Amino acid sequence: MAFAATVLTLYPDMFPGPLGHSLAGRALGEGAWSMDAVQIRDFATDKHRTVDDTPAGGGAGMVLKADVLAAAIDHARSTNPDSPVLAMTPRGKPITQARVRELAAGPGAIILCGRFEGFDERIFEGRDVEEVSMGDIILSGGECGALMLLDACIRLIPGVMGAASSGVEESFENGLLEYPHYTRPAEWEGRTIPEVLRSGDHAKIAAWRKQRSEDDTRLRRPDLWERHGDVRGQPASGARQKDEGTGK
Repeated sequence: MAFAATVLTLYPDMFPGPLGHSLAGRALGEGAWSMDAVQIRDFATDKHRTVDDTPAGGGAGMVLKADVLAAAIDHARSTNPDSPVLAMTPRGKPITQARVRELAAGPGAIILCGRFEGFDERIFEGRDVEEVSMGDIILSGGECGALMLLDACIRLIPGVMGAASSGVEESFENGLLEYPHYTRPAEWEGRTIPEVLRSGDHAKIAAWRKQRSEDDTRLRRPDLWERHGDVRGQPASGARQKDEGTGK
């Protein structure tokens, strides 16, 4: 069964957007995945097709209405009953590569795109909606986040990437950042490719890449580095440890 993406949005013309190009676009044309962009406004019941209202308790902006959102979700689930519903919101749990792999291996995803001040909170429990964040940033709406999430999933669908290993040796797949890459020319503006990468010694190359991956993660993403040590059940190598008997 092909991966089926349903996006609930006030701006369906934004899709497939960049997903209609490159590897994702080719896979879409070949039927490896499908997309349906659904206009949330179609599920409003008044003559003005109202989808939002003022915040309860006062405040700036407008809030997307739970009854309209529920009708849109119910419609999407009628055709994709086994697909999870994910709402793009900065209040959600940050997405991980592990979660992306789970989604890519499933039947698809229903993605709810927010606008204005966000969603009526009752929709999350009322329709079993998973709140997802793409990072500690604020966007004008959930559409860009939905494109990012779908791109992350689509590239993992078997056959979309040319080499299966392309989706394995990458940042976050093993809890670390990926090692750096180089290509010809061997020297550029006085900067050379590391000698080990030109040695032809695959064991040394693998060891260098592993070390760089660990070093870069420790320096650039200490949060990942600490989690990497926790997953392995021991302090990550190079991490500071307390000296026995000193408390330092």
